[in-house]
Amino acid sequence: MVQSPPSPAIAVTPFAQQLGQPLTKLPITVLQVNLGRKCNLACTHCHVEAGPKRTEELSPEVCDQLIELIQRFPQIATVDLTGGAPEMNYGFRPLVEAARQLGKTVMVRSNLTIFFVPGFEDLPEYFARHQLHVVASLPCYLEDNVDKQRGSGVYTESIRALQRLNQLGYGHDPALRLDLVYNPPVPRSAEFSLTPSQAVLQSDYEAYLRSHFDIAFNQLYTITNLPIGRVKQYLEGKNLYVPYLQFLAHHHNSATVPHLMCRQELSIDYEGHIYDCDFNQMEAVPSLGRSGQPLTVADLLAANSLDAIETVQTRPYCYGCTAGSGSSCGGALT
Repeated sequence: MVQSPPSPAIAVTPFAQQLGQPLTKLPITVLQVNLGRKCNLACTHCHVEAGPKRTEELSPEVCDQLIELIQRFPQIATVDLTGGAPEMNYGFRPLVEAARQLGKTVMVRSNLTIFFVPGFEDLPEYFARHQLHVVASLPCYLEDNVDKQRGSGVYTESIRALQRLNQLGYGHDPALRLDLVYNPPVPRSAEFSLTPSQAVLQSDYEAYLRSHFDIAFNQLYTITNLPIGRVKQYLEGKNLYVPYLQFLAHHHNSATVPHLMCRQELSIDYEGHIYDCDFNQMEAVPSLGRSGQPLTVADLLAANSLDAIETVQTRPYCYGCTAGSGSSCGGALT
């Protein structure tokens, strides 16, 4: 019987080897919390694989631990709330209010359409009252492209939501920051391309949204699709996973490394486990303490320190954050 040839190894240089040295942590200033997988949408580019049928969410116990963490450590400047739709998951409002009471910046990564789900209609006013920094997903300024990625009718609701935020002062009042997020379409062939220039694309967004809908916003973030979650599943189905990784590795830009978000943030899941970034969280690659053990929020509280991690855990998909101009939860890095 003729045996099939073995599957080829992923032919990319290990990320840590590419750097020539371990990727070290800086003092922690950002606490990013994934509140759960519940979401009113099921987007094709979602690396979290969130959706309406997911039920996982923060527990009251972990929520209390996170509030204690926020209150105990003044070095936390920003609390970044994500999901799923973070607003749908337990703990969203308690964490917002605990952090804002201490004057910390609170970012909410909103899909905007949540404003029209029964029970969440007060969110725009809630955001404005607590001066939340809204980071809103709008993967393109054209309707057809958005609905293909996120579902029919999502674009229209997103536009209505942005107009409501503008009415409340977002995009105009310096205390009410509104940023948009661009995700490129998932690659459908081996003709890959880097994420477009953030500055150029922001100008295009501004011109189109202003002329068609009189919408204003502060900044556009361009984020590369990392080959994890639903994107990875799709690429594997098209035999594009390895070629895409190789493409990202080929376009590695060493100038992005000092600015990688994983260096000064902790990513925490709804069970209280700690990761270096949201992408490692989704791939179940935990942060490790100095003795090599995975860490939890309870461990940090017991140690009375946020800076218990020396080295960031890296994987091949990290090239997605360093390719071209770089990519992070705050957009391009260079």
